[in-house]
Amino acid sequence: MAFPGLQHVAITVTDLERSTRWYSVLFGADPVLDEDEEGGRFHHTVFVLEGGQLFGLHTHQGRESGDAFDEERTGLDHVGFAVGSVAELEQWQARLDELGVEHGGVKRAGYGVGLSFRDPDNIALELFTGPE
Repeated sequence: MAFPGLQHVAITVTDLERSTRWYSVLFGADPVLDEDEEGGRFHHTVFVLEGGQLFGLHTHQGRESGDAFDEERTGLDHVGFAVGSVAELEQWQARLDELGVEHGGVKRAGYGVGLSFRDPDNIALELFTGPE
């Protein structure tokens, strides 16, 4: 049996309204869901991405640690989004520039080509395509 692909990613944010605005602009779409989870343990706002994958923003009703994101701490290192080509990465670089989002520029490695940036909570994000 093959292991299934990713269906969704959910990240915890410090300010849901700020993050929802930021991701809405980045994704060019509004969330499809914005509600408290049935058990009341968290609130989630969910976006649908191309291919039907879901990307969620969570708050935990004031129980968040308050710690800043750090990819060197055990847990999430970064979230990578697939793009189809280096040309598409370059278009995204221009789009991030338009949005005023700081980034590291298009970087090439033997395993692929990526464009790294961070969200308002400093969570590491990357747009990525395979090797040229």
